[in-house]
Amino acid sequence: MPTKDSILAELKSKGKENTRKIYARHGMAADRVYGVSTADMKLIAKTIKKQQALALELYATGIMDAMYLAGMVAHGSQMTRKQLNDWAEGAAHMQMIAEYTVPWVTVESPHARELALEWIQSDKEHVASAGWSTLSGLVATLPDTSLDLKEIESLLATVVQSIGGAQNRVRYTMNGFVVSVGGYVKPLVNQAKAAANKIGAVKVEMGETACKVPLATEYIQKIEAAGRLGQKRKTMRC
Repeated sequence: MPTKDSILAELKSKGKENTRKIYARHGMAADRVYGVSTADMKLIAKTIKKQQALALELYATGIMDAMYLAGMVAHGSQMTRKQLNDWAEGAAHMQMIAEYTVPWVTVESPHARELALEWIQSDKEHVASAGWSTLSGLVATLPDTSLDLKEIESLLATVVQSIGGAQNRVRYTMNGFVVSVGGYVKPLVNQAKAAANKIGAVKVEMGETACKVPLATEYIQKIEAAGRLGQKRKTMRC
């Protein structure tokens, strides 16, 4: 039976220095990264799927690879509000965790909308980023009839008004929210396009990488040109 320690040992054995350096260049805390590829993590995830308690233990280690793996395994619908808050708080200096892992599980929770709205008000960059990414996940997965369109429109206005003064990764996830609304919420496509035009090119420090911030106007246009507007996702997990 796999345990936290046995899984950590397996992760460590699969870590590669080059991969660790890549994660570090993207802003991850290098001393908390083994350098395991996502492909290897997916293979390990298959061996521990449905083991919720183990997933929670792995996340609590603070090791990025273990935290990311935990997000592949955990069921957000089974997590308490406190557990989700703890996950968001524990994602400091781990943008992959704050912007992917935490939203993946939170979107599955009945507390998702409420938590996301609380998180975006946080002064902590990683918590606010997790909030905007969770909102992006909600509009991408829930049917439009289950969304509060007035609230989403108000959130678009919030992005336009405050993105310029927001923290680095918060700007990135705010921009992502505008793209998600434009791509997944048909009744608000025009409002999202208008917001995208107003915010224009968003400047974000991307670390020692060649990564660029998607231009929201162009990204929404590409989705529209491909005939994929409003096509919802079944899950946010990659």
